[in-house]
Amino acid sequence: MEAVLMQQAAAAAVARPARRRCAGEEVVGGRRPGLVRLGFARRRWSRLRLSPARAHLAVDRSREAGEEAAAVVEEGEAALLGVDGVELPVSWAVAQPGPTGDELGWAGYLAVAAMVRDAGLCLRVSLDTHGSALPAWVAAAAAADPDILFADRSGNRRDGCLSFAVDELPVLGGKSPLQAYEAFFRSFAAAFHDFLGSTVTDVTVSLGPNGELKYPSYPPGSDGAGGYGGAGEFQCYDRHMLARLKRHAVAAGQPLWGLSGPHDAPRYGESPESSTFFRSPGGSWETAYGGFFLSWYAGELLAHGDRVLAAARRVFDGEPVELSAKVPLPRSRPAEATAGLHGGYGPVAEMFARRGCTRTRPCHFTYQRMGAEFFSPDHWPLFVQLVRAMECPEEAHEDDLPAAAGDGGRLAVPSGGRAAEDATAKQAQTV
Repeated sequence: MEAVLMQQAAAAAVARPARRRCAGEEVVGGRRPGLVRLGFARRRWSRLRLSPARAHLAVDRSREAGEEAAAVVEEGEAALLGVDGVELPVSWAVAQPGPTGDELGWAGYLAVAAMVRDAGLCLRVSLDTHGSALPAWVAAAAAADPDILFADRSGNRRDGCLSFAVDELPVLGGKSPLQAYEAFFRSFAAAFHDFLGSTVTDVTVSLGPNGELKYPSYPPGSDGAGGYGGAGEFQCYDRHMLARLKRHAVAAGQPLWGLSGPHDAPRYGESPESSTFFRSPGGSWETAYGGFFLSWYAGELLAHGDRVLAAARRVFDGEPVELSAKVPLPRSRPAEATAGLHGGYGPVAEMFARRGCTRTRPCHFTYQRMGAEFFSPDHWPLFVQLVRAMECPEEAHEDDLPAAAGDGGRLAVPSGGRAAEDATAKQAQTV
């Protein structure tokens, strides 16, 4: 299906669109000949240039209903809103679909890049290697050896996620995943050489599920980005992760601590407080064993991110693009722990800085899961006013904003620069 959609993108690039354009759809002569996906992932992004922050709008694709919500913007409206670019998720599985992993194809993505360039927009590219579909040749290796995939305590495998413990092991037909990631990055850089620095201004490197530096700790069958509010489960039960845990425990003089992950951690459907591990106060995560395990678990995540960003830096060093990576914002301390962020964001920021991701304030926020109702007369004006308020908060006043639906209240306006930054940090991103 994805190959067909990318072919449609290449064909659509031949024709020049009329006045109306949308994210993910080519409009010719006022009619819509077909929907064109901007990449493999479910979301596509329009970027608004803001000061002091930038906004990213996500258009969600409903796989179940097959509905597509597209942001159709008149050229005059785009200028009014300050739209300056699109984010394009580039899937490893789409670019390298063959059974051997020897060839990468970029025709469809290059066609999309040309469309963006011809529209006078810039392009942020997300190189997706984790958490979604794997290339056929990688999936075949995982089918032959499921232990190269993450597993939870019940043995559930994560089909789209290679275990961080195999980053440097030759488990992919003699290649390591890290070698495969770097080859993917290098092929992209070569294919998009003429776009780098002009159309392509930013490259975001995927470090985990949903592109974020984290473990896939959410329940199987979900993407972790929806309404799940639990703590999740630790993902350390594949053979390679357990082997690394055992070696770490032996080196620490506590070999029994390396036999498994925490036996008293909650299941997906259980609240953190119901377990003796996360219970507060007195949970076992506050014991010497808990500190040992959580620091090891977080350290494995950090080491993985460092390895992947080092590979990306080797490829993009000297190229006129910004290199970036994403981190999640879990809802609770237990959720942070199962995602691998028990040590906080300080070590992550230091690693990002070491690998060439600038250490500045979060300067983007992401608005996800837009649908047709979002663009209705009842909702779209509210969002426009919100964007304007964050762009020039000192000039905005709540009396200028339309009343919110329901309780008759009004849309809140950030009172200053720092408040605006905090309000826009829904999804933190180091750029």
